Parts: sequence; C-alpha cells; structure tokens
Amino acid sequence: MHSPDVPPARATVRDRYRGLLDIARKLAGTLSSAELYEAIYEETASVLEASGFFISLYHSGTDTARIVFYADRGKIQPDADISYDGASSEVIRTGKGVLVSERLADRSLSILGPDDSEVTRSAISAPMIHKGRLLGAISAQSYRVKAYKDEDLDLLQGIADLAGVAVDNALKVAELETRRREAEQLEEIGRALASSLEAREVLRKVIGAVQTVLEVDGVSVWLCDDADTALGEVAESGGDIALPVGARWRLTGRLANALIERREPVILNDLSESDDVPDDLRKHLQYGSAIAVPLLIGGKLAGVLSAGSRNERSFVEDDVSVLQRLADQAAVALANARLHADVQALSLTDPLTSLPNRRRLEIHLDKEVAAARRGRNLVVVVFDLDDFKHYNDTLGHLVGDDILRAFAGLLEDENRAMNLVARYGGDEFVSVLSESHMDGARLYGRRVTERVATEATLAAHGVTVSMGLAEFDRASMKTMADVLQAADSDMYRTKGRREGSRKRTASR
Repeated sequence: MHSPDVPPARATVRDRYRGLLDIARKLAGTLSSAELYEAIYEETASVLEASGFFISLYHSGTDTARIVFYADRGKIQPDADISYDGASSEVIRTGKGVLVSERLADRSLSILGPDDSEVTRSAISAPMIHKGRLLGAISAQSYRVKAYKDEDLDLLQGIADLAGVAVDNALKVAELETRRREAEQLEEIGRALASSLEAREVLRKVIGAVQTVLEVDGVSVWLCDDADTALGEVAESGGDIALPVGARWRLTGRLANALIERREPVILNDLSESDDVPDDLRKHLQYGSAIAVPLLIGGKLAGVLSAGSRNERSFVEDDVSVLQRLADQAAVALANARLHADVQALSLTDPLTSLPNRRRLEIHLDKEVAAARRGRNLVVVVFDLDDFKHYNDTLGHLVGDDILRAFAGLLEDENRAMNLVARYGGDEFVSVLSESHMDGARLYGRRVTERVATEATLAAHGVTVSMGLAEFDRASMKTMADVLQAADSDMYRTKGRREGSRKRTASR
C-alpha cells in the first residue's frame, strides 16, 4: 500500500480507470463490513494522498451520520463510533463531493483522535450513493494545504460510487444475518416465555430477552393500575441504567396519547430535552434515549415495555418493531402466568369465605411444623361455631352463609400478616400462629370471642364460638396431623365443659 504521508504520483486517466476496475473487483468480493471499510481505505490510499481518512454511514430517518472507520497516518484507529447530524455536513446535505484546500479546521464537524493532535489542512469528501439512496460518505485528508485538485475529487467520487455498491451489499448481508439471529433468538425467547408459569419469572425473562436482542443499557416492564391506566409502576427492570422496581409514574401529554389512547410506540431521542418524561421519573431519566411500546393483554392496556440507551438518537424503527414483537410475546406469556395464578388461587381458596381452604392450610402447616421441629414456636387454634346446624335448619342456608362469611372476616381482621387463617371445613376454622406461645394464643382467642359478641351479623343471631389450642411439642408430636388433633381435642374438651356447666345450671 502506498504510504499515506507521501502523495502518490499523479496518475493518468488510463491509470485511474484501470485502478477503479481493480478497486471494483476487490470490493465486490468483500462482504464483511470491517474488511470492506479497510479495503476501501487501502485502495483509496493507493491512488490518493490519505494521511487522514474516514468512512461514515448515514441514516435518513434520524438524520444521523456515524463514522464507522478512520485512519491517521497509515494507522487504523479501532472502535470508531462517532456520530454527527447529517444536516450539518455539506456532503450529506447536498449529496455532492466537496474539496477544501485550506482552513479545514474551520469547516470540520469534529476532531478525530486526541484533542491536542495536529489537524489535517485540506480534504476531499464524496457521497456514497447507490440506487438513489445516500448511504454515507468517504473523506481523504492531508496535513498539507492545497493537497488536492478537482481531478482528485473526481477520482474519490469514482471510488465512492464503487464503495456504495459494496457497502450496500455488505449492509444487506449483515441485515440478513442480523434478522436470522434475531429470528432464532425470538423463537428461543418465545419457547422460554411459554414455559414460564410464574409472572415474576416471565418478567425477568422479558428483561433478559430485550437486553440480548437490542443490546440496550436498560429495560423496564411497567404495569398499569387496573382502574387508572395512566398510573403505572415498574414491576421489573434490568441493565446498567435500570429503573428502580416500584418506581411509579403518571403518563400525560404525548406519551399518554400515544401509548394509552392510540396504543402506538414512542421514541424519545433525547431524554435530557424531552418534556414527555414524567416528573416522577425525571431524576432517573436525565439523559440518553428511549423507546416504549404498549403491552396489551386481551385487547386491554396492561403496561408498557421500554428500553433505554445512554446515548442520544440511538433508536430506529427496526428497534421499535423488535421491541413490539417481544412485547406481544411477553403479553401472551404474562396472560398465561396470570391465568395459572388465578387457577392456583382458586384451587387453594374457599369460594364462600375467600379464606385459604383446607388444602392450602395443610401445605402451610406442613412447612410450619418442619420449622417447629427445628425449634421455632408454633401454636394452632381451632374455632368451631356452636350449634351451627341449628342456624342452617331454622334460618336457612343463606343466613348460615352470611354467618360463616362474617366470622371469616373477623378472623382476617385479627390475623397478623405472618400468620394464616383458613376454613378447615363446615363451621370449623383454624389459625396458625407462627412464633407464638400459649399465652399469646389465649389472648388472641379471647379477642376473637369478644368480637363475636359485638360483630353485627353474629351478634344479631346470638352466635357463639368454641376454641381449642395446641402448642407444637417436639417430644410428642411429629406431623401437622398431631398438632391439629391436639387442638381439636382441646376444643371438644372446652365444649364438653361448657355443656356440663349448662346442664348443672339447668338442674338447679
């Protein structure tokens, strides 16, 4: 390759034509983007002075040009990724080549390399256009003033035209490969989501899927309030700039109109200047860019799936399409998880009182007994509504149901969050008191019986209740059946003593 610091000898028209044919053959066989950019540079430096050189790609949707390759004094600079507004570039704006003979620094968009490095003095730049589409630009630069002539610009334009064809092919191949990998990932993600029956697990997999496919810095799933879809809360998030779970927002303005009313995606190119960011989240979203798509379950807005980047103007319509497909998959999986949770809840809930049923009690008590065998305190209280059959027989089953519901509500009111109250069957109820002793359990039972006498429905029908208590004894008890049996026996002894007392009173 010709040294970029030494200007090559002026080539004849024939030499340049032959050189362009050689360049065409070389570029036509290169499909890897990285290899292609380097080949464009090497071929340009072989016929033109190119002490400085860069290639930029242009995206018309965001009017953004991104420098994807640059070299300085023959050294390729790795990880080139610098963006600038397309409208600020004369080559991009006009679609025509530009020659600058001197005072290049006054017309530069940015300095490539260290800020204190020497700057190039003259340059030629040419647009890469293929089938009427502006793909980007290439630029050769020199540390000498007046290093280029019009014929050099013409030659660079010829190279840019050939490069445009090669770049377009490489971009299409890369896009096909991206779509293939994306389709595989989406299929795999779909299978993973479909296999998840826990809502939290579904949300975590959604977060991971978006991070994998879109390579973003932060992802959040927002779930809306059932009664007020404009009010939402972060249910799960992930990434380096993840929003805190539990953060709440109220959507207004353009966001509310797009996501809630029209149910359309939103792109926020610059969060620092956007008036659409909810005030509640402004401290978490001070810079960068973001996209958000509605999460629909059964045709209703259930929330929002959002992805964010530290950089401005980093999202395009293809990103929105991918995020929407992921949101659609997530919605189906989340609906399945919610249905599963509902079925589970129904199978473990007493339909009349809405308390946990016997099955749920046994599952819970089995775990508590295991903990009690390791040393934790446990007391079980059994309640029985006295002569309940009498109420059903004389007042009817509807009144009997009202009595059961009233007593269940009373037990829930007196229950601590860490404990469990359940309908054991018929007119029997059980309270499982974790980390409790008999003295505390007796106080709890006394509060319940005192409230029975004052609760409106129960007091109106003169309902009374009997109770039995049993503390788990590691020496004599092994299973949950043992402690339940002990509490049940204590209750029947209480009933027996009460019945005996009534008979003695009657005989007097």
